[in-house]
Amino acid sequence: MLQNNHKIWGLLILLILVGCARRGTITGGEKDTIAPVLKMSTPKIGTTNFKGNEIELTFNEFVKLKDVNKQLIISPPMKKTPDITPSTASKYITIKIKDTLLPNTTYSFNFGQSIQDNNEGNPYRQFKYIFSTGPYLDSLTLKGTIKDAFNLKTDHFVSVMLYEIDTKYSDSIVYKQNPRYITNTLDSAKTFKLENLKAGKYLLVALKDENNNYRFNPKKEKIGFYKKFITLPNDSVFELKMFKEKDAFRVEKPTLGSGNRFIMPYEGDPKNMKITLKNGETVLPTIVTQFPKKDSLQIWFKPQKTDSLAMTVSKGKYLKKYILKLKAAKKDTLSIKAVQTETLHYRQDYTLHSSVPLAKFDQSKMVLLSKDSTSVAFKTEYDEFHQDLKFIFKKEPLEKYKLKLRKGALATYLDKENDSIVYKFSTNSTSDYGNLKINLQQVKRFPILLELTDSKGTVLASAYSEKETTIDFDLLEPAKYTLRIIYDDNHNKEWDPGNFIEKRQSEDVIYFPKPLDVRANWDVEQVFDLSKTP
Repeated sequence: MLQNNHKIWGLLILLILVGCARRGTITGGEKDTIAPVLKMSTPKIGTTNFKGNEIELTFNEFVKLKDVNKQLIISPPMKKTPDITPSTASKYITIKIKDTLLPNTTYSFNFGQSIQDNNEGNPYRQFKYIFSTGPYLDSLTLKGTIKDAFNLKTDHFVSVMLYEIDTKYSDSIVYKQNPRYITNTLDSAKTFKLENLKAGKYLLVALKDENNNYRFNPKKEKIGFYKKFITLPNDSVFELKMFKEKDAFRVEKPTLGSGNRFIMPYEGDPKNMKITLKNGETVLPTIVTQFPKKDSLQIWFKPQKTDSLAMTVSKGKYLKKYILKLKAAKKDTLSIKAVQTETLHYRQDYTLHSSVPLAKFDQSKMVLLSKDSTSVAFKTEYDEFHQDLKFIFKKEPLEKYKLKLRKGALATYLDKENDSIVYKFSTNSTSDYGNLKINLQQVKRFPILLELTDSKGTVLASAYSEKETTIDFDLLEPAKYTLRIIYDDNHNKEWDPGNFIEKRQSEDVIYFPKPLDVRANWDVEQVFDLSKTP
């Protein structure tokens, strides 16, 4: 019995020794997810009658600054950016103020997510240091939301600003001066909150401040504004719709594109622009077209035997005059390409694009044939600005067509004729398409423009209504469509953005809340209650 006990004890000791000698894996513990904690600030947060120019923040662990130049929001903005150090990991952050502080003003330093622990990068979210140069801290707040006036997606990092309405205020203040207060939506939020404000009357503006200079640049930046001045205190929630203003019309000096064409870059809307081209005192006929896929115009003219031509460009009060040198250059040649190479969809017109503007059309030299060689009636429409010739006819399903253009069917403004050519294309079965019916409810006013777009915002189908609330989109290609409604208040059949100086808001755009799935051989009917959209 005693012998057995010795054996048992010996076995236990052996197991213990083996267990102690066995190698294990050091895991290092669970991942640190705790943000840094501010232990102390000098002066303290909320200090009044602030007189110094240096602030020191002390944390419970080593921290680092990440994207502080982008994340830090100082309100009111300072003309001189403070020095914030160090750039390496430390338990201390020092702020050295280089600007002259305003009297009796509450200042806020919102660090966003720029203060992070050194090991895991856990951010101290929305840490804010506040002080006042006066005897008390201002405590009023203003809340609101931002959205894009036209697009579904709202921009990130939008600055929201308040300008004080006093004897020095003018509408040009957004172009020239810093706001009184500022905040930023940072990288995701569509809401904003301005804090530590004093009572008063203000202009509320949102700005996609691309160069972070607190100034509105209409050529590059979006703006949103509340039309009326705001008086604080105010418990309302304000909505600001962001838009890019239409560029004012202007042109750059044209360059010679060929022996019969100038290329002229432009900004804004060239509609109603007037161009006068002269050889001496003789006014030359010109044709103006869009340069494909570029913000440039093509000014076509007949070749001239001279060293230079004079050009005048005008629109309203805008006027530019140029002397344009000519040199030996090749003339443009005529080529005609089909936009639809194989399949013509039912909502399209068969279209030919000409490399040179067309001036003569002889329909007797054009013939459209079906697969059994039966002649198909058609009419043509020429879009001179885009140099597109459209053939409009009744399409039949599962049909094969031939469009024959005999020599001389078309001629350019230089009297160059086309060679004989045949284009072949076909149609699909109607069962390859879907039909969509939109039933609108609670339309506030007319006219309205309905647009079906893809996920990138490209318009694939549209309709215009001056009173109808039931809109049919027949024979759509199968896809998921985004539906938007535009209240066309100026009746020009397009969306118009606002204008800050004119205190004009953008035309209202309302999106259906989810994509519309149109499938082949399906009929979809969708009710759209415009009063229930956000």
